[in-house]
Amino acid sequence: MTVTIKDVAKKAGVSPSTVSRVIADHPRISAETSRKVKEIMEELGYHPNLMAKSLVSRTTRTIAVILPKPAEELLLNFFFYELIRGVLAQLTRSGYDLLMAGGSNEQEELETVTRLVRGGRIDGLLLLYSRSSDPIITFLRKEKMPFALIGRSLDYEDVPSVDNDNVQAAYDATNHLIAQGQKRIGFVSGPTKLAMTQDRMTGYARALAEADLPFKEGWVVEGEFLLESGYRAMASIMSQPEPPTALVVIDDVVAFGVLKGLAELGYRIPQDVAIVSFNNIALSELTMPPITSVDVGTYQLGYTASQMVLRMIQQVEITARQIIPHRLVVRESSLRTVAQHIPS
Repeated sequence: MTVTIKDVAKKAGVSPSTVSRVIADHPRISAETSRKVKEIMEELGYHPNLMAKSLVSRTTRTIAVILPKPAEELLLNFFFYELIRGVLAQLTRSGYDLLMAGGSNEQEELETVTRLVRGGRIDGLLLLYSRSSDPIITFLRKEKMPFALIGRSLDYEDVPSVDNDNVQAAYDATNHLIAQGQKRIGFVSGPTKLAMTQDRMTGYARALAEADLPFKEGWVVEGEFLLESGYRAMASIMSQPEPPTALVVIDDVVAFGVLKGLAELGYRIPQDVAIVSFNNIALSELTMPPITSVDVGTYQLGYTASQMVLRMIQQVEITARQIIPHRLVVRESSLRTVAQHIPS
């Protein structure tokens, strides 16, 4: 015999409307009541008809993640796997599905978002990057669609966002190199239109200025979040008349390319060039030498951002901007003491 919502309510000792609210994740239902009802639902084998529910409530229980470039290129960077793992953990726990979408350029991304929002296919969105003058953010605000940004908006102060203090993170990374006695420090950046790149550049430049060290245009190279980008950057940056002896690199995967490029040019790490990177992905401690990296709490960024979107959907008040702490994980790639004790 088919188990009904009334059967669940009777066994749980609550009203059918309370069971309905539990299924809908209503914010006014206590955690204890929600847990009890869900246990009874599982015990009785009750599965709510989510399609019928969506027709009545006009919800889809689907959150979209908008990828900022073609997926096949983006997913070459392990940072995004960890980020999506955090997103999925929160959505799965809350009974929501994940839809991944994007485009090959900014216009296609906007068209994708417009189609998803106006087609009623999603309840909210997550954006993985913030650009200057981003038309997607402008569109979402106009449509009053719940969304959160991983990063910070360059145009709006009140955009719901989860981020690191990227200025401080890059300041700390650069100061670590300075503390190791480095005086010629370069920067391998991401696309300069991104808020994260701009903030990390600011932190890098601030640390140099405070230590009265030079900021040289030839020591700064813009690229993408790809291994190949770091590899290509070395041909440019190390061809300077006086090349840097240390590098702050925007991302661990880019740093893998930096290691490859430096090795082909005959440079040793850290004896000739010290390296500090960002994201602390698992592979960063398996390189030769292991890479010093700033752990930005990647999983927590994804988890917290998706939690923020769900609360907006449920009309629960949120803190518009949340900062995930970072920490510097020091390994051999940046240590002067290691360089001094490795035979030449």
